[in-house]
Amino acid sequence: MDENRKLYEIALMAKENAYAPYSGFKVGAAALTDDGIVYTGCNVENSSYGATICAERTAIAKAVSEGRKNIIKIAIASDNKKFTYPCGICRQVIWEFMSQGEIIVGNDNEIKAYKVSELLPHAFALDK
Repeated sequence: MDENRKLYEIALMAKENAYAPYSGFKVGAAALTDDGIVYTGCNVENSSYGATICAERTAIAKAVSEGRKNIIKIAIASDNKKFTYPCGICRQVIWEFMSQGEIIVGNDNEIKAYKVSELLPHAFALDK
């Protein structure tokens, strides 16, 4: 099994912890850091919809809160037979911590990998 498929499978497992009583749409994410550590996340909904946090941001927040800011890949999984892509807010957060990384999406049959810049070509960014 290749690295992207394995990361996607971890995201599928993380999806099972999702709290999605409002949408019924459970999502999991798995973020891989440059030192090989994987942080998982799931979506956590709230009746005040703006307080909801997506799986991708949960995984990234866990990594950053543990001192890991160099994420190289993030995989996103759901029960949807189509590919589940990150929302706009997540794309911007992904850019912040892995602008040179890859976003992995999949389903039962196929895994796709995108450069972050492909999914968010004109991100807000610090001038470095």
